[in-house]
Amino acid sequence: MYLDAVSNTLINTNGSAKTARTIEKKAVFEYWKDWQPSQISHHGGLCCEIAREWITATDFSSLNGDGIFTGPRWLRQKFNWGASRFPIHWCEAVRRDTLDCGALAALAHEVFTVRGVKSSRVQLVQKFSALATSQWTDSWGKGNEPLAWIKDDLIYHEGCAIDTGDKNIKVWDASAGWWVDSKPADGYGALLAIRLSDFNLRTGESFKWGEHIIKADEWLETS
Repeated sequence: MYLDAVSNTLINTNGSAKTARTIEKKAVFEYWKDWQPSQISHHGGLCCEIAREWITATDFSSLNGDGIFTGPRWLRQKFNWGASRFPIHWCEAVRRDTLDCGALAALAHEVFTVRGVKSSRVQLVQKFSALATSQWTDSWGKGNEPLAWIKDDLIYHEGCAIDTGDKNIKVWDASAGWWVDSKPADGYGALLAIRLSDFNLRTGESFKWGEHIIKADEWLETS
């Protein structure tokens, strides 16, 4: 028995008889294909409304006259990246020192939207190293936090996208405080898959990100 690396077909040999069956290669997003983006909840009262207004007012102050497409780096300067427990409400989030990628992406999405920018949530799969994911597993495991976002050397990540016009998008990584490069890359931190996920998008609606054409609510492998 051996694996034909070219055709990805498993060949079984038994004397003169041979049978072949194709092995379906798992998509890199397989473990997270049905996940939805993280949301910040609202108590329906002044506590959360005041907190949300504080976030948008702080963003307006931090923008200081820059264009509305400017990335909100101040969020990453205020909040450390780390474990967050969900559900999390607005009034809780603003008091935290540490937020995870989902909560930070939700905040970034909110400030872009309030600025008048068309924004949607983004789900990503990235490849790091076994050493890096092992360290994150140890760090998050100390607080008994869920680790379903890590699988071997792959991680699930969240960000947001903005429409800069004519359905051209840019992808903002709120945890890193930078724009994600659309060009395929190998090595540490390489982006392997992306999905635009937002209730305001029509399923199958297309957007251009660099050389990629991304359809809403559909995973796209980028390399």
